[in-house]
Amino acid sequence: MNEDRLDIKTPEYVSIQFQLAGLGSRAAAFIIDQLLLTVVNILTIVVLFFVMDGISSVQFLPDSFIPIAITIIILFIVNWGYFFAFEFFLGGRTIGKKLIGIRVIQENGHSITLLSSFIRNLIRIIDSLPTAYFLGIIMIFFHPKHKRLGDLVAGTIVIHERKVKQKKKLTPIEKEIETRGLTKYDIFIDEWTLKSLGMKEWKLISTYASRYPQVPMEERNQLTRQIAEILLPKIGLEVEGKRETDLENTLLVLYLILKDEWEFEL
Repeated sequence: MNEDRLDIKTPEYVSIQFQLAGLGSRAAAFIIDQLLLTVVNILTIVVLFFVMDGISSVQFLPDSFIPIAITIIILFIVNWGYFFAFEFFLGGRTIGKKLIGIRVIQENGHSITLLSSFIRNLIRIIDSLPTAYFLGIIMIFFHPKHKRLGDLVAGTIVIHERKVKQKKKLTPIEKEIETRGLTKYDIFIDEWTLKSLGMKEWKLISTYASRYPQVPMEERNQLTRQIAEILLPKIGLEVEGKRETDLENTLLVLYLILKDEWEFEL
């Protein structure tokens, strides 16, 4: 199944291998998404029915077309915006993709960007032609990287999620992060800043995280401030005036964010 795998070399000459999502898994995810959208569409139309029923008893008949026009606009925004919003804000995953275990990423291995998500889903209109997503199905089936037209234009690919092996015990740093109640969502880093952090920054923060539980307190405080002075300005955060505990929390959250980007395990 080598044809279903894609090797990507990062600027740091690190080779990352992805398993491409084929027609079957993509179709399954799409069906789940469409079922969810169908429920939303039906509920919207039911609401329209009751609104129209109320308007029909009013003498101003011309205004009765306004709810229909509004509903058509809402249905278009929901059906198109669902894929665009979920793929961008949930890291390339719609609800269907998340359940099936696939996601959309950039062809260079990075997370999908706002522009790519917009273009990819705008072209979805063409991929659905002439009916029942026929053009998209044909493209995915015959393209060597299982791309539809939207993927070609946006420079994206759809891959299977990388499954992290279950560990019986948490590592010391994972226990520390869990004890502090930290998550990768505690800091917002925009996509451009995130892409400026490469393998060098990942190695630095991962080394810090691995050494953190073993280093004596005095040496740990010194190490924390040194690493913070290197990394935090790169994400727009100041170091001056902050306590060591705050710097530690920020660095550990940054570790979680970069781990999601750089630590791959099939």
